[in-house]
Amino acid sequence: MSKRILVSSLIGFAVIGGVAAGGLAVASAATELTVENSSARYVAPSDGRAGSITFTADVSDDSGIRGLKVLAWPASSKLDPTEAELRSVDSATCRSTSDETSRCTYTAKVTKAETADLAEGTWYVSALATAKDGDTKFVPRAATFAVPR
Repeated sequence: MSKRILVSSLIGFAVIGGVAAGGLAVASAATELTVENSSARYVAPSDGRAGSITFTADVSDDSGIRGLKVLAWPASSKLDPTEAELRSVDSATCRSTSDETSRCTYTAKVTKAETADLAEGTWYVSALATAKDGDTKFVPRAATFAVPR
């Protein structure tokens, strides 16, 4: 084998190896779908104005965010929502803060009449995030808040 062919082959191998290694670096940089910085708050109705239950979270994925489903439920109910059940509940409003992250907020109004039916005590919020590439992340207890009497 001539030296010229051997040198060309080695250069080709080095270039292909560099491209493959670069591809692996890009593939390993992919981020997993996450739901972070979540919080929930209950505000009781007062002076003829409705109260609210508000849940906020930062949702991130390298493909972007398609949406976030949210369910608030009292701990005393012993409810244990599943990922499948969350597919058909209310959606949060998500606004992009970057190509990969959205700040999602869900707000439910609570009237004075509805307050009488709310279970007092600890409540949980379950969340189901969906990325643009179809990945999902289920968080059974993304946040906790209290409903006082």
